[in-house]
Amino acid sequence: MRGGSGRGKQPGRRPGARPGRSGKQAQRIAAKNVGRKRGQAKRQPAARGRLTRRVGAGAARCARVNRFQVVSVLLVVVLGITALKLVHVQAFQAEALSEQAERQRTTVMNIPAQRGSIFDRDGIELAFSVETRTLQVNLRSLRREWAEHARENPESDEDFDTRITEISEYIAERVPELTSKEELLAKFRKPANFTFLVDDVPPSVAEEVTERYPEIAKEQRAHREYPSGRVAADVVGYASWLMEDEDVSKHNLHGRVGLENLRDDDLAGRPGQQLVDTRQGDPSVVIPGSERDVQPAVAGSDLHLTLDSDVQHDLQERLSDYVERTDANGGSAVVMDAETAEVYALANDSTFDPSDFSNATNEQLNNAAVTTPFEPGSVNKIVTAAAAIEEGITDPDEVHSVPGSIQVADHTVRDAWSHGVIGMTTTGIFAKSSNVGTLQLAQELGEESFAEMLERFGLGRRTGIGLPGESPGYVPALEEWSGTTFGNLPIGQGLSMTVVQMASMYQVLANEGVRVEPRVVRYTVDPDGERVPEPEAETSRVVSPETADTVLDMLRATIQDGPGQDSGTAPMAAIDGYQISGKTGSAQQVNPATGAYSQSLFNITFAGAVPADNPQFVIAIMLDAPDTTIPEGSSAAPLFRDVASYLMQRYQVPLSSEEAPVVPLVVD
Repeated sequence: MRGGSGRGKQPGRRPGARPGRSGKQAQRIAAKNVGRKRGQAKRQPAARGRLTRRVGAGAARCARVNRFQVVSVLLVVVLGITALKLVHVQAFQAEALSEQAERQRTTVMNIPAQRGSIFDRDGIELAFSVETRTLQVNLRSLRREWAEHARENPESDEDFDTRITEISEYIAERVPELTSKEELLAKFRKPANFTFLVDDVPPSVAEEVTERYPEIAKEQRAHREYPSGRVAADVVGYASWLMEDEDVSKHNLHGRVGLENLRDDDLAGRPGQQLVDTRQGDPSVVIPGSERDVQPAVAGSDLHLTLDSDVQHDLQERLSDYVERTDANGGSAVVMDAETAEVYALANDSTFDPSDFSNATNEQLNNAAVTTPFEPGSVNKIVTAAAAIEEGITDPDEVHSVPGSIQVADHTVRDAWSHGVIGMTTTGIFAKSSNVGTLQLAQELGEESFAEMLERFGLGRRTGIGLPGESPGYVPALEEWSGTTFGNLPIGQGLSMTVVQMASMYQVLANEGVRVEPRVVRYTVDPDGERVPEPEAETSRVVSPETADTVLDMLRATIQDGPGQDSGTAPMAAIDGYQISGKTGSAQQVNPATGAYSQSLFNITFAGAVPADNPQFVIAIMLDAPDTTIPEGSSAAPLFRDVASYLMQRYQVPLSSEEAPVVPLVVD
């Protein structure tokens, strides 16, 4: 039946069979489906592999893309930072870096200033500078260069040792008086980065060396010359090249002693500066012709002294000879202008040789004439003489009863010769150097007046001569005097002075009572040639002109060779045709072992003016412990005579208009 349920399930039909097909067709179709499913089952793993490979390839491509992107970002960042740094450098650091680069190839070189010369009063050079060179080498660079040479040229016969041997031989041949091959080799081989090889090389020789051996550098320096040698060495002093100062610009000639030291600021000048190019920043190797931006050095001033080098030479020779003849421990002497107090000569028996300064002893370097005070003895009696005349206590011709001794507190003072009570004129007391008579006058004068006169004469303070190390000497303050002090000071014991102070005292008498501050420098000449005078010397009136002339006339009797007892203590000081005024002195030295005055060791002194009637010069002499058992050892008068005679001849001083009168000294 076709209606009704004809569309329902048909018997014998498998599920899924298509309607309208036969069983065979269905079977064939089913078989194909089964085979297709089996094929699909077999092809499924391969498909998964292909999918996996496609996924892996994609991931790799993604990784490569990611790395590229990261690198690109980093590169952009780095380039950005670099660009920012360049902008910063160009905008903000360009000038500083340029300056730094400039410093690496340039060096500031100091130009030493020409040191001023020192002249005597007649324009004779006592000290001047000579330009020199110092040879030097950068040992580190030299070793490095030859080490590289050895690596690059292993078969070469030349090395560091052969090079320095060649250089040492050449330099030693050119300046044999300055160095030797052995000395130079020792310097080349020392374990240092740099060394100076030799000083004081003439500029022309240094130029030859550096042209032949470019590794050797030269430095401009100077050497001080002293053409007169030992003459005035104590005054002039010594200067040498010094490099101790941390300020390199101050590396120059500088004074070590004497005026070279004291007036170093005047003499040294001001150094200059210049920029130079250097090889690889090595300041020791300057590229020739690269000097620029020069700041000129300013030369120092010249010193013109009051010294007369001929008088100085004569005084030194005579003093040294006299010290030797009398077997003295030493001696000092001064020649001074009577009116201006300018020092014509200042000498010690022993001084140093500027050409051999390194071997100078402390004794030779000590300018004892200004640094070493001593007890003067009777030359100090002029203080009592001047005060007594100035105060009107006595006059030259007054006669005094003078015993052979006098008691001062618990101290007994005697004259140098034995005598009872004798009549002595005031002139005789000082001409014969009576200790007792001098103390009698001092007691009439009084302690305060005597102490005031000591101060007026400048004792106990520096003279202001303008030399280093000057001593003020020693004078005890009045409030410190003991009972015996006034028994010592008037006769020149218990106080001390230098030879310069002693000369200054007698300059007062020779200059009508006016003390003038002594000096050794007259003026300076600056780099422009302008003469610059020294500050005006201080002056002070000590006594009246009348008192000064009176005392000076009285002291002529010291030299007189009169009849009987009318001879003074120094007839040996007389010079034919000239009046001489002076005073002898003899002071006991303190025995260092006992602290008491010695009975055998003395300071022997003499001071005076010549000519006495028209004073031109003052001369002061001190001998340290000469042999007083011989005539010359007991007095410095013969030395005074010889020095004064030379002065009269050199300066053609007119003869005195008349001989000095012979006056009574001892009156019966």
